[in-house]
Amino acid sequence: MKKICIIGGDQRQIYAKRILEENFFVDTLGLFQGDNGSIDSSDILILPVPTTKDGETVFAPFSDRKIYLKEIEEKFKNKLVFCYNFAPKTENFVDFSALDSFAILNAVPTAEGAIKIAAENTPYTLWKSKILVIGYGRVGKILADRLRNLGAFVTVSARNQKDFAVLDAFGFSYINTEKLQNGYLDYDIIFNTVDFTVLDRNTLKNCPCDLIIDLSSKGGFDLEFAKTLGINAIKPGGLPGKVAPKTAGEIIAGTVKEFTCF
Repeated sequence: MKKICIIGGDQRQIYAKRILEENFFVDTLGLFQGDNGSIDSSDILILPVPTTKDGETVFAPFSDRKIYLKEIEEKFKNKLVFCYNFAPKTENFVDFSALDSFAILNAVPTAEGAIKIAAENTPYTLWKSKILVIGYGRVGKILADRLRNLGAFVTVSARNQKDFAVLDAFGFSYINTEKLQNGYLDYDIIFNTVDFTVLDRNTLKNCPCDLIIDLSSKGGFDLEFAKTLGINAIKPGGLPGKVAPKTAGEIIAGTVKEFTCF
């Protein structure tokens, strides 16, 4: 039976550990206080989602221990390493963020978490609300579908003809993302899912919405400037781990099993 070492992480990794223990010996390092799992004796290493928030240490919120990436990368040779949005110094690694299978499934708790935030931060129902979803990628697709099922009036912004055709076929209202700049965005709530600036300051000034939720990694608008305009602007981050850690842990464990013979 192969041995896994889970390095750092949050509640998602705890749930993943329980599942993986059915097929592997599982040890941990920096997932709990005082744990001291061995990287050297492990065949498979699982770094957290996200792997790092500061570019130097492993994301390990449940441990006081600081695990420096430079120090542990030296031990990655001849091991299968799972990570997120990080390129370790080894040839044999799997980046969760590059896998459609992982990202699509992970988009579900992201979308549901965003909807939860929207419901908690508005004085009205999502039902009959006018909502703009910026971007029709993995998260945008799931989010738009869920919102419409709740009875919201959903418009989706996209950039290519293929997406326009799909949106048309599914009966969504849509707009070209390029036309959002300097337009009058008459929506109650806006969800952004794209990693470039789509709402500049002039556009935000012409935006009477109550709430903007930014689900992108890098940000699609000036969050603080939006707040000065009286818009409730939120960038939650890490929603799968916050709102559905069990499901997120199952997705991590399932992905590891796909790439591992046991």
